[in-house]
Amino acid sequence: MEFAVEFEDVSVRFGTYTALEGINLKVPAGAFVAIIGPNGAGKSTLLKLVLGLLRPSSGRVLVFGVPAPRAPAEWLGYVPQFKTLDRSFPALAIELVATGIRRRWPFRLSPVEREASLEALRRVRGEELAYRRLARLSGGELQRVYLARAFVRRPRLLLLDEPATGMDVLGEADMYRMLERYQREHDATVLMITHDWEAARHHATHVLVLNRRVIGFGPPERALSDECLRRAFGHVGHPHELSFSVGSRDA
Repeated sequence: MEFAVEFEDVSVRFGTYTALEGINLKVPAGAFVAIIGPNGAGKSTLLKLVLGLLRPSSGRVLVFGVPAPRAPAEWLGYVPQFKTLDRSFPALAIELVATGIRRRWPFRLSPVEREASLEALRRVRGEELAYRRLARLSGGELQRVYLARAFVRRPRLLLLDEPATGMDVLGEADMYRMLERYQREHDATVLMITHDWEAARHHATHVLVLNRRVIGFGPPERALSDECLRRAFGHVGHPHELSFSVGSRDA
């Protein structure tokens, strides 16, 4: 079996604070993994390790068998939770998508870059946003542009940190259809942080329940057991809590 991501006894410490401890995990290639856990559980830290933005204090992380910091950038597509770009910057949506190709701001697009960026926007049903200024995009529209940016190089591994942020219920459902279609067409692996347990239950092939350590990992029906949820959160959600989880987007 091929593994997209492997964590081998990984710990991350910031001074005296331990963000992750003793993570041993193998993510099969082609899996759709939903990562859930309470605030401060280390979910975003986990993605940063895969992206090579952070080095473990001990252990190692492999991406398709290659140490994460050396994995080719074109293998990875990323949608961050917090958008640090100043939206007052006089830039167009298509230029933001193209940063997924160059990894820097493109002050002039080549014909190849322009077509690839338009194709990525078409994939997320956002082609009409291409020449709109970033300052004029709604939260949901900006999220679509970031998703197109993640798709533009047709990566083998997608990493998404709360990708439904800023989307209404219909937009969120549409986003999951787009992710599943991309995964199916490109045999891609998806790692997605979410607070929405029902989204994890219905869209993921695997769920990782995390609270600095691996609490549970496997098919949703096993990982989302009462025992795992109690160990991670200290309680088990009730049906009415799950129904409102779409709106719970705190980090």
